[in-house]
Amino acid sequence: MRTSTLAPLYRSTVGFDQIADLMDRVLTKDVSQNNFPPYNIEKTDENGWRISIAVAGFSDADLNIELRETSLIVTGTKPDEDDDRSYLHRGIATRAFERRFHLADHVKVTGATNENGMLHIELVREVPEALKPRRIEIAKAPVAEGSLVEGEAVN
Repeated sequence: MRTSTLAPLYRSTVGFDQIADLMDRVLTKDVSQNNFPPYNIEKTDENGWRISIAVAGFSDADLNIELRETSLIVTGTKPDEDDDRSYLHRGIATRAFERRFHLADHVKVTGATNENGMLHIELVREVPEALKPRRIEIAKAPVAEGSLVEGEAVN
């Protein structure tokens, strides 16, 4: 089995830690990573996305959405049910979960809704005016008097 390491990248670059960390996370195959609950990431427009997470059985009070720097963390905890139910088959999972999403720079969470067992989190990229590309007009250089040379036509 061949494994790759990003150590050469770390020792030969400065200031690219986020890119190296992202590549390291992508290349690391953690087989113990939980796939619960399932989710979709949808592109809604050029600068907008929606994360939809299947949270059947969880109420708004059971869910928590937190933004820490560039990480979006969604957690769900369901209180233990101490009832006398006897299940023949229990296929609806209401176990506690934590989902983490790494957001790019300038991506903001604009809202969240929980409807019909789906938690929808709206995201938008808001680039500050100072970082947006802008066109610089080229001004005409002023011509000083006396700097013009009189020329005579030849022919």
